[in-house]
Amino acid sequence: MFASEIDRMEGEAEPGSLVDVATAQGKYLATGYWNPKSQITVRIVSYRPGIEMDETYFAERFRQCADHRERFVAGSDCRLVYGEADFLPGLVVDRFGGVLVIQLLTLGMDARRDAIVNALVDVFAPRGIYERSDVGVRGLEGLEERKGVLYGDCPRIVEIEENGLKLEVDIEEGQKTGYFFDQRENRASIEPLMTGWGGRSGIALGPDPEAGQDKLVPLNANGKVVTFPYWDGATVLECFAHTGSFTLHACKYGAKKVTCLDVSEHAVETAKRNVERNGFTNRVEFVVADAFDYLRTQAKGLDERKLRAAGGADTSKKLDGAGRTWDVVILDPPAFAKTKNAVAGACRGYKDINLQGLKLVNEGGYLVTASCSYHMQPDLFLETIAEAAIDAGKQLRLIEWRAAGKDHPQLLGVKEGHYLKFAIFEVRSK
Repeated sequence: MFASEIDRMEGEAEPGSLVDVATAQGKYLATGYWNPKSQITVRIVSYRPGIEMDETYFAERFRQCADHRERFVAGSDCRLVYGEADFLPGLVVDRFGGVLVIQLLTLGMDARRDAIVNALVDVFAPRGIYERSDVGVRGLEGLEERKGVLYGDCPRIVEIEENGLKLEVDIEEGQKTGYFFDQRENRASIEPLMTGWGGRSGIALGPDPEAGQDKLVPLNANGKVVTFPYWDGATVLECFAHTGSFTLHACKYGAKKVTCLDVSEHAVETAKRNVERNGFTNRVEFVVADAFDYLRTQAKGLDERKLRAAGGADTSKKLDGAGRTWDVVILDPPAFAKTKNAVAGACRGYKDINLQGLKLVNEGGYLVTASCSYHMQPDLFLETIAEAAIDAGKQLRLIEWRAAGKDHPQLLGVKEGHYLKFAIFEVRSK
């Protein structure tokens, strides 16, 4: 409940304590915790009076969270508590192996840290609990950023499993809580894109020249047997790769070659280790670069090559390595719009990366693109991509439209929970 929605306050309350919310006529509506320093002055936690946010309360809520994940999420590594959507506003809990990483984002939750930790231990029996409340949003609540061990043993690097893949998570220095679980199902959705490309290289199944008609093997245009096991796989570019989660899924589902790109050398080094632990090293190349610059450079090189082919450029100049294209281009950038005032700039950013990315998709290939900016509403996101397609001279066919995974449920009426947009487009020239 925003400060502007409150008419008056009767009586007194300590910041962070529970207050009842009532109509002007005094009819009870809900109970929430109160912080006069925050624009969101009251955060609702119950629609029944007389509750106490003690250890028993949190344990009951955590069991409900566990029931939901057990029903809908494969594996134990996931987001266990997702703020308002789990009726616990201001609290986030992710499980990495046996370690829980928590964020206390509001005064009401921060004041109940001990009760939360005790209830988490009771319900989930973790190896350790690590706090990652080192986020700027706490400043809006009058709180300082903080991080550190709250319980048990918390190794810095924890191995998790997602969709059958092994990944390492840096719980101390990784982004947010260390890993982004919200794209789990979306990463799996790229599976159909990763095979079916061999024909473009002139490879097709035919009778084995040595074994005869009964055995089919991949043969190139000259009738020679192709021994590379991923001959039918896609070439893939993943930008904003972070620790390489889409790269790993692309390899798992049969990609021939993946370019894994991120501006952070630390992230790319982590991606390298993740690729190695899953046995995909020979199919992945790593690039440390700004994605905007890299995409523009490749697109510019592609234009120059086309110009040369048409006889409109100086062919005495040596071409550099720019001008590459891929069967699948994946764009999963960080949030460009964190406030309403940033939307115009975000639109320009999203249009730019999608415009350049579209230019680099092979004919009939796929653009996989996402936005995690809540203020970039779905219609606006699609409009921005449509504008990029017009400028790129491409025709797009929407194949898949998704949101965050089932461990990030969306509470109707809380629009901020509807932040993630994920789309797969087939790309063809006009």
